[in-house]
Amino acid sequence: MDRLDRLFLDRAYELAERGVGNTSPNPPVGAVVVRGETIVGEGYHHRAGDAHAEINALASAGEAARGATLYVSLEPCNHTGLTPPCTDAIVKAGLTRVIAGVQDPNPQTNGSGVALLRERKITVDILDESRASALIEPFARAIRSHRPYVSLKLAVSFDGFIASQPGVQEWLTGEEAREFVRELRIAHDATAVGTGTVRVDNPQLTVRPAHKRLREYARVVICETSPVDPASAVFKPEKGYAKTIVLAPAGSRDRFAQLEKTMDVVYSGKEGSDRLNLAAALRALRERGITSLLCEGGPTVAGHLLTDGLVDRFHWIFAPRFLRGPAAVAAFTTTALANTRLQIDRVEQLGADALVSGIVPHHV
Repeated sequence: MDRLDRLFLDRAYELAERGVGNTSPNPPVGAVVVRGETIVGEGYHHRAGDAHAEINALASAGEAARGATLYVSLEPCNHTGLTPPCTDAIVKAGLTRVIAGVQDPNPQTNGSGVALLRERKITVDILDESRASALIEPFARAIRSHRPYVSLKLAVSFDGFIASQPGVQEWLTGEEAREFVRELRIAHDATAVGTGTVRVDNPQLTVRPAHKRLREYARVVICETSPVDPASAVFKPEKGYAKTIVLAPAGSRDRFAQLEKTMDVVYSGKEGSDRLNLAAALRALRERGITSLLCEGGPTVAGHLLTDGLVDRFHWIFAPRFLRGPAAVAAFTTTALANTRLQIDRVEQLGADALVSGIVPHHV
């Protein structure tokens, strides 16, 4: 990698970022075609079913692609899905070199794209870069499981509490942190909260200001045992948002029947159980096409997701406040987290608050 290679690959990453939130269930990908020291074409994957980044970049380059180098954030695919293999188009275009940020974790490609291109005498370099891996993290983790990629967001005081007393709505974090959370919502297929959050905060779970997006947002309410008021703000129809999904125990259909008229009630778990099986509920979401989920649930949902091994990435925002008191609400209701290991890879300041983010290693 020389200085120009670095410049062109970084441009591919920038292009890929434009597709974040729109390409699901595919990963966001960006591509740049370079002849000599000049960019002659570029493109990115706009949404599932549309042309991939490489195809858009090659179309932009035209005949100038012959003998050129392709910089792409992800290994070109070598299978037929909603679109033909990108490797075929690369060979046909007459490219002589491909530099990719990371190998495709999809078992349908996973190195076969590189192998085919090399067989056609095209030089290929796979760099395994952290920025490329970060772009496809939700895709890479979801494709290895039968559930969505799950991000857990928590806003807590420095001493680990979310409120000074039960049932009280409190803003712990500042505007910069709230803007960060809005961007997180944009990057995921759906946002989820538990019943406690609905009852206390009555959130809309929308992105404000509205963000233009190619696919509808989804809002999810996790009802571990009982339903919530059907007049709650999260159930209000919103332009650009799908009908709100309610995850409910399969053994409690009678209690949730009133919600079925206006909400998408998804029953999961054993028919005789009146408690939600979170793993089964997440699998049901995946079957509905949701491959990434941002959970903004309270201490009960957060604790259960962690103890059940269902969290892929955590985003904890610490407010410079102390809330400890006789009635303070802890970030987790469970005490069974002693064996949960976290791997921090991001620490930064968000206004007056501090963000600590990372992965749960046992899902790597």
